[in-house]
Amino acid sequence: MKKILFTFLFVFALVQQGSAGQQFHIEVLQVSNIELFDMTYNGFLEELAKHGIIEGENLTVNRHVIDADADASLWEKVGILFKIKNAASAIVDAKPDLVFTISTPATKYSRKKIVDAGIPLVFSAVANPVVVGCKSQEVPDVGFTGATLYLDPLALLTLSQMAVPGIKLMGMIHSDDDNAIAFAEESQRKAPQLGFTIVTKQVKKSDPVKPAAAELLAAGIDSIGVPLDTYYGLKDSLAGKEILDFARENNMPLFAYMNYPIAGAVLYIGPDFKYVGGLSGKQAAQILLEGKKPEDLPILKQEELFVFTDPATVERLGLTFPEALTNIVKPAKFVR
Repeated sequence: MKKILFTFLFVFALVQQGSAGQQFHIEVLQVSNIELFDMTYNGFLEELAKHGIIEGENLTVNRHVIDADADASLWEKVGILFKIKNAASAIVDAKPDLVFTISTPATKYSRKKIVDAGIPLVFSAVANPVVVGCKSQEVPDVGFTGATLYLDPLALLTLSQMAVPGIKLMGMIHSDDDNAIAFAEESQRKAPQLGFTIVTKQVKKSDPVKPAAAELLAAGIDSIGVPLDTYYGLKDSLAGKEILDFARENNMPLFAYMNYPIAGAVLYIGPDFKYVGGLSGKQAAQILLEGKKPEDLPILKQEELFVFTDPATVERLGLTFPEALTNIVKPAKFVR
């Protein structure tokens, strides 16, 4: 019995020693410096840590953040593209075990160089995987995979209608953010299935949101939808705070289709950036620890809807949620 126990402990020690001896190197490329992407990054690292890949112990991480927050002219956009390409070249030269990209531009414009170098790539904070080169919303392509932010707008609009059944014309303001445009366009196509219409207004990322909101109000909107858009997270969520103030001033229901902790929305329904970052972390762990090929790992997404509310706003608007909604909605924590 002692011999068997000794053999087991010896083998276990060897396995542990081998695991502890592994050193990993990950390069991160991110475009736009916003809090939601920090959440994505933290979720990724926390998931890796659950698998024993811990920054500062057996993991070295080098994070490249390209600031693309302000409006860009044609030449400035070319400049941002060059920054992404240059960062991708530096990443390839560093010869990491894996590259983690955050956002659609970071993935779309770096993917080929990284994948062609034979380095596995895992993305996150991408709303439409097809835009970055995937075969479909679920199927990746050779050398890369990731986790998508995509949630069907019809499901989010349906919950909004449950909360406020009388919606007829919803206003939606968005920037030229790829994710925002895709969400707004799909929402416009699907809203008529529920018997209402969505009117949109595109703004520059440097524009204040209230003039656009006032224009939509004059057009007769009775509610506001906030799409998945980096615009609302810039400058300490300035546009996000202003659109919520506008809704409050006009006693109008607002639905946030991205989860951020600012009071004033009837519902907050959207992808959890930290959770989605964690999904990418699961894929990265499989690649690093099990030798899985990225193309063999399906694209992951948040399957469960996280639905929150601001009870004070619900009370102020005199709303009563149906039982089906009450059973799934939770009060959110806010920065007031």
